[in-house]
Amino acid sequence: MAAISGGKTYHHGDLRNALICAAVDLATEGGPERVVLREAARRVGVSPTAAYRHFDGRGELLRTVRTHAQRLLADAMERAAAREPGADDPALAAERRLAALCRAYVGFAVDQPGLYRAAFCVPRPTGADEPVPERQTPEPEVRAFTLLREALEALTRARTPRPDTRPGVRPAAGAAAWSAVHGLSLLLLEGPLRRLPAQRRNAVVESTLAMVVSGTRAL
Repeated sequence: MAAISGGKTYHHGDLRNALICAAVDLATEGGPERVVLREAARRVGVSPTAAYRHFDGRGELLRTVRTHAQRLLADAMERAAAREPGADDPALAAERRLAALCRAYVGFAVDQPGLYRAAFCVPRPTGADEPVPERQTPEPEVRAFTLLREALEALTRARTPRPDTRPGVRPAAGAAAWSAVHGLSLLLLEGPLRRLPAQRRNAVVESTLAMVVSGTRAL
């Protein structure tokens, strides 16, 4: 995120950035529930009144944190895909890229549960002084989903296309792949799979990724 400078010390003229840094730290520590404008102001060392000059309320601050968390998730996926070794076979290379993206998605959720939950939270007004934002434009598409969809499209192009492929199957496949990795992430964070030891958890992740990749052969 361009507004995040990397430092957490407040400097005159950069209060908004300092508040965002503090809010990201709060989300990292405890998820979106921990993101409170007054607490961010306290950590920065300014009054809540000063903080409200930059944010209308908690909802606006949390929406900024959500965007930052979504970007971090996508960045982690892209780094993992870049480290994946290529292959002479275009289809195999595409399979490896798709698996690397999915693996990084789940890995981010497990390693950064607070930020992961913040990335998909739905900020709501928390007080009468914070108006409900008007929906002027649709929510921007989550880049993590775009990466998965593009990887699936590249994989289907690398394979011999089937003459009976129906229009609309590929977008549905992208949503299905996202649902698989997102659902698995939530099960590992908050569901019964959260108690799995690391070895069994990794086995479940790899089995899910194999299912996602093999499922593209039916397109």
